[in-house]
Amino acid sequence: MSNLKKVLWATALLGLAVCAFLAYTIYTAIFTPNTAFKNEVAYVFIPSDATFEKVKEQFRPLLKDLATFEAVAERKGYSSYVKAGKFAIRKGMNNNEIINTLRIGNIPVKVSFNNQDNVAALAQRVAQQIEADSASLIQAMEDATYLLENGFDQEHEITFYLPNTYELFWNTSAEQFRDRMLQEYHRFWNPQRKQKCKELGLHPKEVSTLASIVQKESAKVDERPRVAGVYLNRLKRGMRLQADPTVIYAIKKETGNFDTIIKRVLYRDLEIDSPYNTYKYAGLPPGPVTMPDISSIDAVLNAEQHDYLYFVADISNFGYHKFAKTLVQHNRNKVQYVRWLNQQSIRR
Repeated sequence: MSNLKKVLWATALLGLAVCAFLAYTIYTAIFTPNTAFKNEVAYVFIPSDATFEKVKEQFRPLLKDLATFEAVAERKGYSSYVKAGKFAIRKGMNNNEIINTLRIGNIPVKVSFNNQDNVAALAQRVAQQIEADSASLIQAMEDATYLLENGFDQEHEITFYLPNTYELFWNTSAEQFRDRMLQEYHRFWNPQRKQKCKELGLHPKEVSTLASIVQKESAKVDERPRVAGVYLNRLKRGMRLQADPTVIYAIKKETGNFDTIIKRVLYRDLEIDSPYNTYKYAGLPPGPVTMPDISSIDAVLNAEQHDYLYFVADISNFGYHKFAKTLVQHNRNKVQYVRWLNQQSIRR
């Protein structure tokens, strides 16, 4: 009987030792720091189609022990439910913390774009910052049914993308990006801005079109309200806008080469037969000649009240313009500018 007790005690002690070892092993696998990088944080981008095998490949150089990471991932159900996104893995994290981060720690990225001339250029810029590629972005942006349902056409498709910095998840799809930008567009065109449009007798899309011209004419934000005032004065008088940026856009649109650099509009360019040529056709062009930014749109909505009808680049104050109320005064200003162009050998 005493021998039996000894056997039972020995078995019990062995069982406890095994349990203790297993508990220690599990505890170590879950809670021991398991990062192998020296930086304070490592950012991991997991694509929407990623499998757990692909995740392991990404983590292989970041972890001390990939096997324990895999074991904890399986235990917590992550291996069969991988989530896409951008994740911050911090130095000294244990497997439990890493898996929890991968499950709920998708962090946003800042997506910025400026004044792109067309949808293709915008798509290329955005594709560098989120998972969606440029082809899928172009397809989503140019979806004719989507545009029609939201009151847009292809001539105005660029207008609901407002240059700014936005917070989005890296794994945002092309459609989600487009939808978010439309929300931002409607948020921007609040009742106050719409009322100002009404006072000008223009639709928001027309304001954006005029703003695109103003933006191309002047890089100086503080001058844009004055430039906008010139064009509004011309519209009120039924004068043609005669805006060089519209002619340049017409040339680029006709050739299909939007990378062309044109520094000087020639007299022969003014004869191009395009609805965007505001030397040839009265009123606003069919759509914007670039993506107008917020400062340009607000410059139109808050245009300076004056009697100027003309302006030309001021060679004594580069970046700004000389404004004139009469054609005689404008021609005097223009002579100086043309002389300067010739001196600089700017032929095109």
